[in-house]
Amino acid sequence: MFDTMTLTKATAGVCGALLVFLLGKWAAEELYHTDTHGEASYVIEVEEAGAEEVAEVVDFGELMAAADVGKGAKVFKKCSSCHKLEAGENATGPYLYGVVDRPIAAADGFGYSATLAGLGGEWTAEELDAFLTKPSQYAPGTTMSFSGLKKQKDRVNLIAYLDSLDD
Repeated sequence: MFDTMTLTKATAGVCGALLVFLLGKWAAEELYHTDTHGEASYVIEVEEAGAEEVAEVVDFGELMAAADVGKGAKVFKKCSSCHKLEAGENATGPYLYGVVDRPIAAADGFGYSATLAGLGGEWTAEELDAFLTKPSQYAPGTTMSFSGLKKQKDRVNLIAYLDSLDD
């Protein structure tokens, strides 16, 4: 089947590859091993754990005033697979015409989950912003499978667009 020379060559190839691998590992260990290099050549400054972080507080009304309805229409494309903008035309989700300042779970003819039906209140711009951040966190148990909009600018633009549709 194999003659002695072919077997010797194959064995030498495997052993040679193993030797190259081991030498490469040894060289990398020597270059990147951190215990043998002594003191760090530079220090990255970080805040102390006890320091308070001051977040910039922006008034939601100011954000709404600066909202771009055109960009909100583009963001609505994410919603359009489940929601319609015509009054009374429900789809997988309830229609969104006049949703801003409408009572929660009040779209005629739509069967809401018990979670949303039990919330009460109105869909104010602030409530919509909180809901659109992560619907499953705002109303645990909701049947809305949308994961949410991470960027507040997108949420504000979308709310301004939905508000512009109402007479």
